[in-house]
Amino acid sequence: MINKITVIGSGTMGNGIAQVSAMAGFETSLFDISKKQLDLAELKINKNLDKGFELGKIAAEKRDNAKEKLVFTEDFEMAVKDSDLIIEAVPENMELKKKIFSDAEKFVHKETIFATNTTGLSITEMGNATKREDKVIGMHFFNPVHIMKLIEIVKSKSTSQETYEIVKAVSEKMGKQTVKINEAAGFVTSRMNALIGAEAFRMWEEGVASPEDIDKALKLGLNHPMGPFEMIDLVGLDVRLASMKNLEEHLGPAFKPSKKLEELVEKGRLGRKTGKGVYDY
Repeated sequence: MINKITVIGSGTMGNGIAQVSAMAGFETSLFDISKKQLDLAELKINKNLDKGFELGKIAAEKRDNAKEKLVFTEDFEMAVKDSDLIIEAVPENMELKKKIFSDAEKFVHKETIFATNTTGLSITEMGNATKREDKVIGMHFFNPVHIMKLIEIVKSKSTSQETYEIVKAVSEKMGKQTVKINEAAGFVTSRMNALIGAEAFRMWEEGVASPEDIDKALKLGLNHPMGPFEMIDLVGLDVRLASMKNLEEHLGPAFKPSKKLEELVEKGRLGRKTGKGVYDY
């Protein structure tokens, strides 16, 4: 039985996951080492909930209940203590993710499930950093979390069927649809998105078309809801670059990041979150 969920990391994905967790009725702790980041997350979540009410998408009671279910904290022990499910949503750094799970293990009960929101890093490697490999699983949400309907649930060879079933039930209670994926680099969506994005950058570098026209072509010609450059600006160029490097390492040169992507990241043009990416916002 999952009663309390802890989300580690209050950035774009973390605050979105905390919001849908609280809206689903779970006691929810959102942890971050940065008080400033937590304050921003609280403002964003409250704004989303209030807007949902104003648009008639959620009732006032559900909005208010969600706010009451949320706790924002810089105290790691308090955040994870008595938690039944921990979802980490920190940057794509394997050592950081492993440390979070290793540290959490000091304070949680033996049945606590560890889930990672990684876009493609190894679930097995994270599980090996714990004493509960059977309770470590991938839970890949999509941005914006409160709108996007899918969660990729990723099983390592050690993940138990019981863990999978519990996480699937939690996902459905959050109002999400799920797909079951056996661990592989990039899972399904990140792998496909990376290929499309890589080819889009190649066409831009070769002068085939501008980012605006490439996006327009895929939206109007292939019925994509967003163009590849709009997508990467939403996801974050730094996040995509880290994903590409991981995919290149595991799957080969087809996933080699473009020089232009690397240059944009070096310049601090990381997408919507910084106000500048491929496009200016």
